[in-house]
Amino acid sequence: MTNEQKKELQSFAYAVRQGIIDGVHAAKSGHPGGSLSIADTLTYLYKVEMNVDPKNPTDPKRDRFVLSKGHAAPALYAVLANMGYFPKEELLQLRHTGAMLQGHPDKKKIPGIDMSTGSLGQGISSACGMALSAKLSNEDYRVYTILGDGEIEEGMVWEAAMFASHYKLDNLVAVIDYNGLQIDGALSEVCSPEPIPEKFAAFGWEVFVIDAHDFDAIEKAFKAAREVKGKPVAIVQKSVKGKGVSFMENNVSWHGAAPNDEQYQTACADLKAAYSFLNE
Repeated sequence: MTNEQKKELQSFAYAVRQGIIDGVHAAKSGHPGGSLSIADTLTYLYKVEMNVDPKNPTDPKRDRFVLSKGHAAPALYAVLANMGYFPKEELLQLRHTGAMLQGHPDKKKIPGIDMSTGSLGQGISSACGMALSAKLSNEDYRVYTILGDGEIEEGMVWEAAMFASHYKLDNLVAVIDYNGLQIDGALSEVCSPEPIPEKFAAFGWEVFVIDAHDFDAIEKAFKAAREVKGKPVAIVQKSVKGKGVSFMENNVSWHGAAPNDEQYQTACADLKAAYSFLNE
């Protein structure tokens, strides 16, 4: 990846993070922490990896994306808005009564959403079904999903993992957002699913472990995933919850809370400072 390409991705990721903060602040509710931690991965998926077209969001040949950790919808909404699926102004109507963008993704109302999600564990199961459908129909589209590390405490996730391995779904990539925190506290203290990479490997998946905020590492993992044959791929990304906003980083209290006006201004300043190099 050239420096110019990386800078373009970083610029888009900045816009995504700003969109997350704008939306959650306007809604006075939402989930900023786990949305900020997946901003870079979503940026790479939509800007580089996936075959998608905002002008034709239901193209049957498109790649599919399922946000299994549906509460991180502000991140996906910000990506879709900046890709041109719908006006960016919609982000400021997040969670408002009658608005298009509600607390969790709704494929019936939002262009670019391939699966309505929110009940943890169900998203990856749906992604498995999409991937199997592609196999049965001899279609070459690929399916991507992002799960939370707390989400994988759900038994359904491991049923899906077993299913994907059994049917050799090498067109499926599951990203596990491993930030170490969930709504009730530290992952290790609530109900630890660790060791995460080893468990997916034991279920027959090819596993890559990466830094979630390093675009070179992200690119390397997704390129390697395309070369894997006969088994699904799990990318375990070590991320920072609240990445980019100083008072949210690694702070579990920002799993599901909105910044007040003063905190919003601080968050915006933090993001500008974190991405100041883009103006150099």
